[in-house]
Amino acid sequence: MKVTPFDCYKTYLAIKNHFTKPNYDYFKYCGRSRASVQSFHKRKDRYFFEKMSRQKSDDEIKAYFVANFIQCTDPSKLWIGEIIASGEENYTNWQKRIQSLTYMFKTESEVFLSGNFDSMFECKKNQHPDILKKHLQNAITIETMVILDIILGYTKRFDKKMESDPVWETVSTKIKKYKPFLNINENKCKQILKEIVL
Repeated sequence: MKVTPFDCYKTYLAIKNHFTKPNYDYFKYCGRSRASVQSFHKRKDRYFFEKMSRQKSDDEIKAYFVANFIQCTDPSKLWIGEIIASGEENYTNWQKRIQSLTYMFKTESEVFLSGNFDSMFECKKNQHPDILKKHLQNAITIETMVILDIILGYTKRFDKKMESDPVWETVSTKIKKYKPFLNINENKCKQILKEIVL
């Protein structure tokens, strides 16, 4: 089914709301947003949504915007101009990561978690845990952070220990918001982690 430019814009708004508004859940609200055709036609960047609707399917458009919101440091500060400028590159990089998700998780876990598993998750006072530091240095992907949380549930503990830390708050929110979009083989990832850690 052909996606209209307005549909594309509505998907953008819904994904944006999902990643930036605490109470909005893309899945709960089935991707609905309060967009009006009138407001859409007033937008100067309308051409971008028109182009997207011609080039991509509905699922691709959704994935494209997810890729861009999880790629940036702080989704609440991402504006449409940045997506227009580097959106395709972000989307391509994201697709590569998704296609090799299990392999990437295994590789990153082998490098950072074998031999020093406990210390990576140690949360000392006024210090970021090593796992967070590695993620902020782009050494550990957001996907691996999400998979580790699915298996270990570490974000709950970090949320308590670093409750007023804005850096962790942004990463924690991104992990939670990204989780339902990520399709992983949980049993396989658990097995990989077990083999590395034990």
